[in-house]
Amino acid sequence: MRYVLLVVDFETFEHLYLFGTMSMLKRSVFVGFVLFALVPLIHAACWSERLRLGVNHCIDKTDKTWHQVGSNWRNSVCEKCTCNTFSLDCCDGFPTHVTKGCIIAYNFRACTYTLTSIDPSVTCYVIGK
Repeated sequence: MRYVLLVVDFETFEHLYLFGTMSMLKRSVFVGFVLFALVPLIHAACWSERLRLGVNHCIDKTDKTWHQVGSNWRNSVCEKCTCNTFSLDCCDGFPTHVTKGCIIAYNFRACTYTLTSIDPSVTCYVIGK
């Protein structure tokens, strides 16, 4: 496969063409870096859903419950949700990262979490929420 790179010098309007082929190893490394860059997005904590014009309520997709515009609530998976005029916005209420050597235990009934250290000399901290 042949790739073409076009570089334009806007002051002189000269074009420089660089031709080359990219080996399979280079392509694999490139794809690996792109995928590695996407890892932080796995822990995305909030989502939003646009509402139709004129709607005066939101439907929580998790619990199948209806909520009036302007209301706030916490659903069964502990997401904090808000029904606005134009959107339904929900955010995860739990931290996603913790100090190395610690474990997060989630309680979905009370929407709480506890931190437990594997090593008693390590103090646990949450990162995120």
